[in-house]
Amino acid sequence: MRRGRGRCVGGGRGGGGATAGPPARAPPAGVLLRLRRLGPRPEPQRGPPPYWFPSPTDCKQTNLGRVMEENGPKLLGASYKDPISSFGLFHRFSVQNQEVYWKLVLKELSVKFVREPKTILNASDKSKKGGSWFPGAVLNIAECCLLPWPSQNRTDDCMAIVWRDEGFGDYPVNRMSLKELRTQVMTVANALDTMFRKGDRIAIDMPMTCNAVIVYLAIILGGFVVVGIADSFAAQEIGNRMRVAKAKAIFTQDFIIRGGKKFPLYSRVMEGTSAKAIVIPATGDSLGVTPRNGDMSWKDFLSRAAGRSSMYSPVYQSADALINILFSSGTTGEPKVIPWTQLCPIRCAADTWAHLDLRPKDVDLWPTNLGWVMGPIQIFSCFLNGATLALYHGSPLGRGFCKFVQDARVSVLGSVPSLVKSWKAGNLTKGLDWTKIRVLATTGEASDIDDNLWLSSCTCYKPIVECCGGTELASSYIQGRLLDPQDFGAFSGASMSTGFVILDEQGNPYPDDVPCSGEVGLFPLYFGATNRLLNADHDKVYFDGMPIYRGRQLRRHGDIIQRTVGGYYIVQGRADDTMNLVGIKTSSVEIERVCNGADEGLLETAAVSIKPSGGGPEQLAILAVLKDGSTTCDANLLKSKFQRAIQKNFNPLLKVSYVKIVPEFPRTASNKLLRRVLRDQLKQELANRSKL
Repeated sequence: MRRGRGRCVGGGRGGGGATAGPPARAPPAGVLLRLRRLGPRPEPQRGPPPYWFPSPTDCKQTNLGRVMEENGPKLLGASYKDPISSFGLFHRFSVQNQEVYWKLVLKELSVKFVREPKTILNASDKSKKGGSWFPGAVLNIAECCLLPWPSQNRTDDCMAIVWRDEGFGDYPVNRMSLKELRTQVMTVANALDTMFRKGDRIAIDMPMTCNAVIVYLAIILGGFVVVGIADSFAAQEIGNRMRVAKAKAIFTQDFIIRGGKKFPLYSRVMEGTSAKAIVIPATGDSLGVTPRNGDMSWKDFLSRAAGRSSMYSPVYQSADALINILFSSGTTGEPKVIPWTQLCPIRCAADTWAHLDLRPKDVDLWPTNLGWVMGPIQIFSCFLNGATLALYHGSPLGRGFCKFVQDARVSVLGSVPSLVKSWKAGNLTKGLDWTKIRVLATTGEASDIDDNLWLSSCTCYKPIVECCGGTELASSYIQGRLLDPQDFGAFSGASMSTGFVILDEQGNPYPDDVPCSGEVGLFPLYFGATNRLLNADHDKVYFDGMPIYRGRQLRRHGDIIQRTVGGYYIVQGRADDTMNLVGIKTSSVEIERVCNGADEGLLETAAVSIKPSGGGPEQLAILAVLKDGSTTCDANLLKSKFQRAIQKNFNPLLKVSYVKIVPEFPRTASNKLLRRVLRDQLKQELANRSKL
């Protein structure tokens, strides 16, 4: 296959809308037609068509390429040729020689150990199926984010954060230096010390603003534990997460500003929990609400640091010390409480370094939230790589966000497919210059090929790196990479140092080079992955029932993936009943619990996700059984009731796309609901309907 100069097969417009920046040639008609005809699945005999090819010259300047050029001949011997042709060998080396690989990566990241680890990996630790990582190491990972770092040319004057408030698109971008960030983090840490004991769990439920990032780093710097709660959750879900995480207090905002409107946040927090709240104004210096007795304004909280030293001594802890509690939906209805240790930031920063090629002085923007895994990933990826964190205080769905991408000179832009669809539908990049972007990334949902073609065209056809992972992995187990040709909606392969196999229905692994489809089984020696859960049996969730492979039990992740002709990978959905809706992992049981109370005539409901025939994000379908056994209820009326119940009691971002009333649900002999059967039946029904 001929390799180009790091560009698209063609160039120019594609998928509708206007192309930002200088004009470029349109893709050859055959290429564009092939992409559109392909839809979300590859051609059976040829695999998916690549649209971007790495440049042999440019690849040597990437992070991975540079390290491979420096170390490849020594590590791989005469087998090493160049970063592109030898990448497969180097990846295999990273899986089989993890100590060597992680020593190389640590030199690239701003990680400062107060006490060096005795070794990188103790694989013989029988108490942990994933081995013991960095035993004996002591550090404070938040301090690592805040220090100058000579090897990255990072000084106190370097820009740490750039941001803009919604509605201020005609004003210059706001900037905060590394020194200013460190000073503000230490102020908050000093104030925390006056109110809490080391190890206390403190929640953050607010948009990902500068203040949210400052609070996040201060909690970890001071030896406390962050509890991340998404700002979209209803009061009941806020309370559930506060309860299961045993949080002592919560930082929040009075309102959320989105699309020029104010949405209440503090009122939801008050309804959901009685824990102490520190309330930050969304705009200006004054709160738009009156705190209840026992709660505190941001201004009063900061005043507690007055008179204390302007410096702060970080709390140093072992590498496996708890720093952040996140949540991931399980199949039991209660979210899994996932502990992040100080190892997790190193893993996610290393993956961003390797796969997104994040470099010092890059400006990295990924609209997200500290309640989802991408929030912490974004913070640590930027600061441990010496990059600048870009934040937009407002809705990422509008023209203002897209203009911020231009004005902040963003060079690495992350998204989810539903965001791209909105940008494209509104033609929101028209007249804007996105040519400073050199790498795009996407995660959370299945990508739409036409939308991705449009997005890439806005940047003069830069590559889009697909990412798929998990909160409990602190990373993506499968990703694109800039040393391989890229294909829309498909993954290049396993992330660096990650190994996996695809299992058939009997649990036997397919050969590594055979096109196939099945459940993925991860190699258990996975740096950064959890080795415990705070409210569930970790081994039961991730290991029980998984086969032994090369002497070790595989780790369960739950995805069904396809390996295509040509060696690309496509994620086909979940093996369990967890759905991916608008980029949020949600269990069927959580939604059903809310929907069951939406109408007194309901006996039970089943929530499943279905993929549109033309590709794109999963859509939510609710099937219902009525108490009287009939199927004559008004489905549209029931759909409205389900929508209201979900928005009020669970998550206002979720949308019900289909409702169907059935006489009964299929079940196993042990009375377990067969959601997969319902999903397949509904999929077939919708396909038949579309043919009419």
